[in-house]
Amino acid sequence: MKFNGFIAAILMAIILAWFLPQGTEILPLKSITDVGIGLIFFFYGLKLSPAEFKLGLLNYKVHLIVQLTTFVIFPILGLLFIPFFEAGKSSDIWVALFFFTTLPSTVSSSIVMVSLAKGNLPTAIFNASLSGLIGIFATPIWLSFFLSKSANFEFLDVLIKLGWQIVLPLTLGLIFQKFLGDFARRHSRKLGYLDKGTIILIVYSSFSTSFTSGIFTTVDLGDLMKMFLCVFLLFFIVYFGLGFTCNLLGLKTEDKITVQFCGTKKSLVHGSVMVKVIFGNSANTGLLLLPIMLFHSLQLLLIAYFAEKYRKRNIATEV
Repeated sequence: MKFNGFIAAILMAIILAWFLPQGTEILPLKSITDVGIGLIFFFYGLKLSPAEFKLGLLNYKVHLIVQLTTFVIFPILGLLFIPFFEAGKSSDIWVALFFFTTLPSTVSSSIVMVSLAKGNLPTAIFNASLSGLIGIFATPIWLSFFLSKSANFEFLDVLIKLGWQIVLPLTLGLIFQKFLGDFARRHSRKLGYLDKGTIILIVYSSFSTSFTSGIFTTVDLGDLMKMFLCVFLLFFIVYFGLGFTCNLLGLKTEDKITVQFCGTKKSLVHGSVMVKVIFGNSANTGLLLLPIMLFHSLQLLLIAYFAEKYRKRNIATEV
């Protein structure tokens, strides 16, 4: 299941949700996705390589830049977009946009793209893995500042849900890594189908609920266009801002590649899981997924382009 197939499957899930939203009543999707979420993070714990994690540990400048960008700069930029929406912080579109800015980086595509561009791979593995762990707590903390009064958001309840559905399976994965870690890493690609299959089911379930409730009929088209523009702007502001920061600090090209590629990523896996765990079956879950789905497609296309440019530059330098 390559990139195009995955995106096509997500689009098909949205179309199916439009024509057949009753699927959530026919199938026990909540139970299926709950199990899928647990397995995703169990296998995530199994696949974390201690050796590779330790190898990238010492590059503290890169770690600081990437993690601060992911969990501080991105959300702050999201806050700057509040005046663009008439309803401000009460706008469902802005909430969806802000939720996306608080998410952690994605692991697999960050590592693949850094490898293609000849960047610092051990550092990329460390940062992508660390980001996923931090995001379990950072995302709900950010959301608690802005949603506790305007939505059914109880921080303690959210942490308990995250503990049962994410932290516990992840911890079990780390515990059993000694016995099953090599197996999980060897079959990482096949296990990736579980991630994608669970995401597709969550997307279908979320959009079915949103279409049934009519949430999209209440969304202003102008606000929707603003959201698309904000997502595009965020990528380019962060990508070129990180490049400028790396040049200012005199980082090596390999580290610059890692910073730009890991620092601009946002995880569709974590986004889908967080929507399911934090917001449950609320009417606007489909809307909440829109920015991260758009950004996921955008980041893969653009980072692939920039990775190829870096790769060709490296080849030219070697020659």
